[in-house]
Amino acid sequence: MSKLYENPVVKWIEFRMPIISFIDHSVGTGYPTPKNLNYWWNFGSLAGMALVIMIASGIVLAMHYTPHVDHAFNSVERIMRDVNYGWLIRYIHMNGGSAFFIAVYIHMFRGMYFGSYKYPRELLWIIGVFLILAMMATAFMGYVLPWGQMSFWGATVITNLFSAIPYVGDYIVTLLWGGFSVDNPTLNRFYSLHYLMPFVIFALVFLHLWALHQHRSNNPTGVDIKNDETDCIPFHPYYTMKDLFGIGIFMLLFLGFVFFAPNFFGEPDNYIEANPLVTPPHIVPEWYFLPFYAILRAFTADFFMYIPISWLMSAKLAGVIAMFASILLLIFLPWLDGCKVRSMRFRPYSAMFFWIFFLDCMVLGYIGAKSPEGARIIIGQIATFWYFFHLVVIIPVVSRLETPKPIPDSIAASVLKDGDAPQAAE
Repeated sequence: MSKLYENPVVKWIEFRMPIISFIDHSVGTGYPTPKNLNYWWNFGSLAGMALVIMIASGIVLAMHYTPHVDHAFNSVERIMRDVNYGWLIRYIHMNGGSAFFIAVYIHMFRGMYFGSYKYPRELLWIIGVFLILAMMATAFMGYVLPWGQMSFWGATVITNLFSAIPYVGDYIVTLLWGGFSVDNPTLNRFYSLHYLMPFVIFALVFLHLWALHQHRSNNPTGVDIKNDETDCIPFHPYYTMKDLFGIGIFMLLFLGFVFFAPNFFGEPDNYIEANPLVTPPHIVPEWYFLPFYAILRAFTADFFMYIPISWLMSAKLAGVIAMFASILLLIFLPWLDGCKVRSMRFRPYSAMFFWIFFLDCMVLGYIGAKSPEGARIIIGQIATFWYFFHLVVIIPVVSRLETPKPIPDSIAASVLKDGDAPQAAE
């Protein structure tokens, strides 16, 4: 890298705008990184790659899409049939959304397991939660644009939820619709915001990376960096090569779905043009919304979590609040978890409850995809209860009562066989 700075062109640019040195200090040889990062740390860069793919493909699709209820469905079919490689661009965009959420969800669960939300990275974690909210808003509005049956009725059901808010709910719904039903003004609003929101996400990613570089990455042991020379290695070439390998695997899997199973994550009903007079038998959101959809539906008049507050609000409003609270509660995770040890590698009880929580989220996803009837209602309600019980009770209590295992003295000690002997955790 030092030879690069001797180049007269680079010198000329650096004197006026030090972008080369900025990149070097951010993701190059000038950025020391913990030497023990494993492949779970690849998913941050994979999420960034998915975001770039989504923005690039979305810009091309916007050139051919017509945001009007009479033409939206046909314009999507035209993209698929008449635009050169339009089918490829649309399938990349469709499956790119799922790939983005998969990478971010794994990134989030990894952060929870290894304590990446703990001091001094609280703001990094909070920005990440807002990133997820922005992604969900963007994905929901994008799902409406093809103007198929599931698009129309999904928009109708979700926007109607805001009517449960006392006093202002109906005004919010009317504002979202641009009228008295989901119609052309709604589609125009969603198209405009769907185009805008990725750039908001990009700004949040910039803030996320800024906060990350302030205190650097956490690591699997959760031990603070004590000496750059022994605990760290340069980001480039070590982790750039590791990230490129991860991106190669990611692209193989991603393009496998694009070419061989492009509608794996989709709903067949969305290939039927929207008809306000025909309601689908079972309205299902995209898979990445399913756990939150299950939480929303769990609140019925006889749900034991709702009965104590039934005099305060309707079950519908309680479900809406619980759905948003299931995400917003994650903001307080740095303070709910009172253990000084970050990584759950050294916290066996916390690790056990973490995996139960992970399975609970999978159950919620399954229940959200099925019609609410029979035993599924009870299972969904129990899974919903456990979700909140884990965040509000299990984490604060177990983290404060559990005695962690001994932790390594340093990152180097955890990597090198002849490192220092471990010391007891405080």
